[in-house]
Amino acid sequence: MNSVPKKVITFGEVMMRLSPPGYEKFAQANSLELVYGGGEANVGISCAYLGMKAAHVTRFPDNALGKAATQFLRKHWLSTEHVIFGDSMIGKYFLEKGAVHRSSEVIYEREGSSFSLIQPEMVDWENILKDADWFHWTGITPAISKGAALCCLDAIKTANKMGIKVSGDINSRDNMWKYGETMQEVMPELVRHCDIVITSSRGIHEMFGLSKPGDKYRVAAKLLMDKFPKIGKVVGKTRKSVSASHQQILGKMWNGREYLKTKTLNITPVIDRVGTGDAYAAGLIYGLLHYNDDMQALNFASAACALKHTVPGDVNLVSLENVTSLMEGDTSGAIRR
Repeated sequence: MNSVPKKVITFGEVMMRLSPPGYEKFAQANSLELVYGGGEANVGISCAYLGMKAAHVTRFPDNALGKAATQFLRKHWLSTEHVIFGDSMIGKYFLEKGAVHRSSEVIYEREGSSFSLIQPEMVDWENILKDADWFHWTGITPAISKGAALCCLDAIKTANKMGIKVSGDINSRDNMWKYGETMQEVMPELVRHCDIVITSSRGIHEMFGLSKPGDKYRVAAKLLMDKFPKIGKVVGKTRKSVSASHQQILGKMWNGREYLKTKTLNITPVIDRVGTGDAYAAGLIYGLLHYNDDMQALNFASAACALKHTVPGDVNLVSLENVTSLMEGDTSGAIRR
């Protein structure tokens, strides 16, 4: 493994997460627990806990809530030197955690947030990316607003120009796109400049009209790489939801030569499922930067994802040693002394 520290830059909205205590329903709650999270920042923080350098680019309101959210990122080892402040509203989401056969429920309030009002001229990507090894984005960011989509495209193209690897966790939802452009119109131009794409067979079909529902993952992934030749790896995971408290996951990758998949990891009981995909992305980034073998990188990503299910909150706060231990087969959870 390469021991030289690597630096990751992430870009996206950070929201205030408000949840009833424990597994209470909204109707039962007399108080709400507050943490902060957003898919891309979750990736950056996870990378930082794995020992990498990481910085997040976002826009917060210029008030006490924006400063509190910034402090949350700093607390978790994420550089905030490129955070922009302006306007007055922070994005929020309300989470009711499910258990056993009751699903979790999420309600978003992000329209008109400070981040949704970001514009390309607010961000100096050449300065931000000058010492980076990796840039990561998700399909949520370009869905938020036209400005966010243009900023994201600028970042990706600048990273390409500077020789920096770009990964996109491109899964998105049609119902998020409310500013007059569709997922199918915007995403292809972003994806064509990526080196690594994280997505599902369904996402490839819905976003690009490639493959057919029910096609094997490797078939859909190959079609995506044929359409966008810059992509070197298409990565996903298979999740079986036995119940809200019992999940099974495995990682999978088509790297242009062979189809790889990990062993299935059983996770029960689930403590918090939110952010597990971000933990998977962070594990993949770490693995691809530090291992010379795609299978090892995929095993690392799968182990990181599994461990996030045990951590309350949005972010995977586990250490490199935690992940490598599970990756090497230690599922005991024994006390370390």
